[in-house]
Amino acid sequence: MSGAFEMLRVANTSLGAHQVWLDALAGNIANANTYVSTDEDAFQATYVVFNPREDGGVDVAGFAEGDAEGRMISMPDHPLADENGYVRAPDLDMSAQISQLVMAQRGYQSSVSVTKTAQDTYNAALAIGQGR
Repeated sequence: MSGAFEMLRVANTSLGAHQVWLDALAGNIANANTYVSTDEDAFQATYVVFNPREDGGVDVAGFAEGDAEGRMISMPDHPLADENGYVRAPDLDMSAQISQLVMAQRGYQSSVSVTKTAQDTYNAALAIGQGR
């Protein structure tokens, strides 16, 4: 029975960590086209830092931020463009963000599957214990 509880505990830490990762990626992707004037800091992407636990689970250890410098883009018609026609944009690699989004989604789905298996195992053990 403790095996099912262990699976549930580990899967729960994974579910939480993957949810935080998904939330961070969603914010990054939503702000990929956020432009500011060149005298402002660019949107800084959020990167989740994970820490493995000795018991097999995972914790969110913290967050790292992207570069506030961002990148300069020529957009002379943009209302925030400077006298040279530039705006500041986030320094985000969208293909990397989408790839990470797929990995985070699959990790979350795997954790849900493990949780369901652990619950089924627990319920089967209860049924055996009740003589069904």
